[in-house]
Amino acid sequence: MRRGRVSAMAVIGWAGLALLVVGAFLAALGGLNATIYGASTFVERYLEAIADDDIAAASSTPGVALDAAELEAFGLPADISTAMLRSGVVAAGPQDVRIVSDVANPDESHSVTASYRLGDEIAESTFLVRPLEPLYGVLHRWEFADSPVAVIDVTAAHNPLFTVGDLTLDTRATKTGDELEAFTQTAPYLAIAPAAYTFEYDSTLLEATPVSVIAGAAEQVPVTVDAQPTPAFVERVQLKVDEYLASCAEQQVLQPAGCPFGIEIDDRVTSTPVWTILTTPQVTLTPGESSFDMPPTEGVAHISVDVQDLFDGHFYTLEEDRPFTLALAATINPDGSIAIQLK
Repeated sequence: MRRGRVSAMAVIGWAGLALLVVGAFLAALGGLNATIYGASTFVERYLEAIADDDIAAASSTPGVALDAAELEAFGLPADISTAMLRSGVVAAGPQDVRIVSDVANPDESHSVTASYRLGDEIAESTFLVRPLEPLYGVLHRWEFADSPVAVIDVTAAHNPLFTVGDLTLDTRATKTGDELEAFTQTAPYLAIAPAAYTFEYDSTLLEATPVSVIAGAAEQVPVTVDAQPTPAFVERVQLKVDEYLASCAEQQVLQPAGCPFGIEIDDRVTSTPVWTILTTPQVTLTPGESSFDMPPTEGVAHISVDVQDLFDGHFYTLEEDRPFTLALAATINPDGSIAIQLK
């Protein structure tokens, strides 16, 4: 009788211990699901990946990538560039991340609001995440219900190329036909978000002042990269203008062919006309509709020629300054040379 009572007590003891173990396991599991495998942590890891410039990890986070149907629903082209979804492009990722709230919704999704710093700005975003099939059947997994990827519409003014981070892109990459000839090009790019980006361009002939933009989660952000002629570009055009006018001055005629200056003389010319350029038009370039244009700019040529007066027969030397104006359009050829069209 006593032995039976001891056995019953042992069973009860083991059962109680088992309950304690199960309870501890469930408590630990609940703790893991609320922390490491929680919706807030899922969002934090995504933001930390951007901050670490681990764009591969951020891009592969469940719910980030957009499929063809989603692109179509957002009115985006199926061939939209993903070139910016790489490391070395983001200027600044979210720092000092803090979860402001994590609200469980009736459909088991969570609305997670995070505060963070992007450069000098404090921003806040709310991410809707929903559960996936649990890991091992017990550990929570999540995905973004709405992709946080941003779309940046880049307008490359007066030059199809632009630089973002350490990457130089061509806005004509997916274009064909007449679109390739446009002086100003626009193209959309998928970009990891939230993040700050700096757009610019710098070459021998063209430069664009850096422009910084903040792409918030799921936002569509416009940016213009405004390429302007460099001093080197202006100098090269000036050299071509000087060479052109020098070739005009070498023509020993009263009306040099294809040149902006000349003279008509009623009397008889008795010597070879000699032209010199007193003042060369100074080149300035501003963007036009299809080229970099120099407005009509004044110059002065001088002619020296011996002449006989037809009225009284006397001989004299004509010395006269001849003002003229010169306007032109300059473009950059694919090989980097400069093409000039006089107006």
